[in-house]
Amino acid sequence: MSCSIAVSNSPVFSPSSPLFCQSHDALNLTLTHLIPPSSYPPSPSPSSPFMLRLQKPPTGSLLSSSSVSTSPTACMGAGTVETILKRKRPAKLDIPVAKTTTSFGAPKTPCEVRREVESEGDGFSVYCERGRKKAMEDRFSASVELQGNSKQAFFGVFDGHGGAKAAEFAAQKLRRNILDEVDRKRDKTMIKEAVKQGYLKTDAEFLKQDVAGGTCCVTALIQNGNLIVSNAGDCRAVLSRAGVAEPLTSDHRPSREDEKDRIETWGGYVDLCHGSWRIQGCLAVSRGIGDKHLKQWVIAEPETNIINIESDCEFLILASDGLWDKVSNQEAVDIARPKCLAINKTIDPLVACKKLVQLSVSRGSSDDISVMLIQLRNYI
Repeated sequence: MSCSIAVSNSPVFSPSSPLFCQSHDALNLTLTHLIPPSSYPPSPSPSSPFMLRLQKPPTGSLLSSSSVSTSPTACMGAGTVETILKRKRPAKLDIPVAKTTTSFGAPKTPCEVRREVESEGDGFSVYCERGRKKAMEDRFSASVELQGNSKQAFFGVFDGHGGAKAAEFAAQKLRRNILDEVDRKRDKTMIKEAVKQGYLKTDAEFLKQDVAGGTCCVTALIQNGNLIVSNAGDCRAVLSRAGVAEPLTSDHRPSREDEKDRIETWGGYVDLCHGSWRIQGCLAVSRGIGDKHLKQWVIAEPETNIINIESDCEFLILASDGLWDKVSNQEAVDIARPKCLAINKTIDPLVACKKLVQLSVSRGSSDDISVMLIQLRNYI
């Protein structure tokens, strides 16, 4: 039984169609998919009823080489031609994470010549002063209006040791890592776990840098009316609640009984050296980011405290141990409060930060000192 295909005066298949040039070149399409495999001819003949002879389109026509591929990789089968559609990529949508981000991470001026650093922003002030070392090892980070929300912010103070690299790294990376984890864990009950994972991820990333040194951290994440305070090391957070100092963190030092037990359980030892209790006779803090040579005992896992920001929550102090070794919690609140509230008709928290640093220095501190004040009533 014979079979034939007739195409009469088709504008596509007609040789006289304006879509095609008057050329003797042609494309052959063999409809072999209609023939059982066992009956495939060795080679199609011009008289085969399953062959169409098409004129080859000219360059620039609707079927030009820019839209039709005849390369081997584009052919799906014998005589099959694949059409490639090109679509313009839409413009990238750039959503800012925070309206204002301030940090003393990797300063433009070398650390050796930075005697002091100060900064103010929407609802916060910070002042850092170098101690007797040649290089300041303290760093800080502050970001307000997270995700465009004026009631969300992130703050951190980082006290480096053995160099400033770990503190610089944490000041630049910890906020982003914590926020990424918080976004993944929408359940409020998982916030502490999210912050923990943010700290651990930052620690793991820094250890890959294969750089010496470490850093203590204290951070405050303000979100949905909650104050989420975390620390690893001996940086401290103190809340002024109606003028009464309320510590929100507990220092991680080898002298703390539970920390000492943990270190000894894991095969380390704690002894008194140079007037301080130290791990392996070396480090005077038991948690922090970095410290690769002591990582078996110096963990990066933070302790986190979450409270609701209420009307009696006035301000929060984040500071390195350069302050807390010489100034008590209540002293710090008493000195800062007049400048943080309108008690003396002048609100100037930066002056309060400087007063606290000066008090510590006057009492003999030779350490780097960083003090940050955060006005909590902005977030009620």
